[in-house]
Amino acid sequence: MLRVTVVGAAGYIGGELLRLLLGHPEIEVAAAVSSRFTGKRVDGVHPNLRSVTDLSFCAAEAVPECDAVFLALPHRVAMTQIDQWAERARVVVDLTGDFRLDDTDVFQRYYGEPHLAPHLLADFVPGLPELYRDRLRTADLISVPGCMATAGVLALHPLVAHDLIDPGQGAQFDARTGSSGSGATAGPANLHAERSGAMRVFAPTRHRHEAEITRHLGLAAAMTATGVEAVRGVQTICHATLRPGADKQAVRRAFRDSYAGEPFVRVVAHQRGIFRYPEPKILLGTNYCDVGYAVDEETGRLTTIGALDNLVKGGAGNALQCFNIRMGLAENLGLTFPGLHPL
Repeated sequence: MLRVTVVGAAGYIGGELLRLLLGHPEIEVAAAVSSRFTGKRVDGVHPNLRSVTDLSFCAAEAVPECDAVFLALPHRVAMTQIDQWAERARVVVDLTGDFRLDDTDVFQRYYGEPHLAPHLLADFVPGLPELYRDRLRTADLISVPGCMATAGVLALHPLVAHDLIDPGQGAQFDARTGSSGSGATAGPANLHAERSGAMRVFAPTRHRHEAEITRHLGLAAAMTATGVEAVRGVQTICHATLRPGADKQAVRRAFRDSYAGEPFVRVVAHQRGIFRYPEPKILLGTNYCDVGYAVDEETGRLTTIGALDNLVKGGAGNALQCFNIRMGLAENLGLTFPGLHPL
């Protein structure tokens, strides 16, 4: 059995990691770290884990050596602790934003402060299996992308890879996210009275995920992010311009060629039906990212859609998928839940 630790285990992402890891047939959760709830039972904070585990939260200094550590810490904290965790585990999987960018100047521009462990930026492999699977097989340091970045990249990457996008026009992403994306300790803006019924633009420009999209696609990206009433779920709409001569058939082939063998990406672009385009609601709890597209052949305008559960394929599930790859396990192990409908 592989022994793993979750640091920041009391948060929403930490709880989702515990849910997935506790059900994994090849993994034993050795420790769940929380500075706020040290000594308290895990199922007191994550009630969905009642009768699943008898674990209690522990302090960081009580963690034994293990095969892997998953960091579900607040942004800007992981880079202050990375050395201690890298010494105690063979593999570190970071789910924060601290190591998602490989340029210190870009990091400071989007996060507002200097990076505190710049010597490690080049050592982290992006935790996006669809683009970096071969590198993940030997990676000891893995950085899981942001949820909106993952949806946006997966919805446009096939067309960039097949050289169908006009790079001079860049790409504009309009992203929507549920309240869980703000974390378990979010402030007054996430109170039910403030969030209910709202469609709140909280990042009209320069959302940090646009820097990740630009990095992975090699294409200038701009992003607007809106908080919606849902608890879980992310949907990104991307607008880009096709190269002259590119048509709907070429777009369809690019998606099918790119994702034909991918276990967790589904192309959803149908002519009719309620769910003819990607819809986050039917993905809740799953590790799938659904991607779709529409093409205006008269103008060359391309619209792509990406949808996922921000806590699973946008976070904990993607982290486990990467860990499975790193340890030579079946990629879908512990991640086969197909979702619910109706919900």
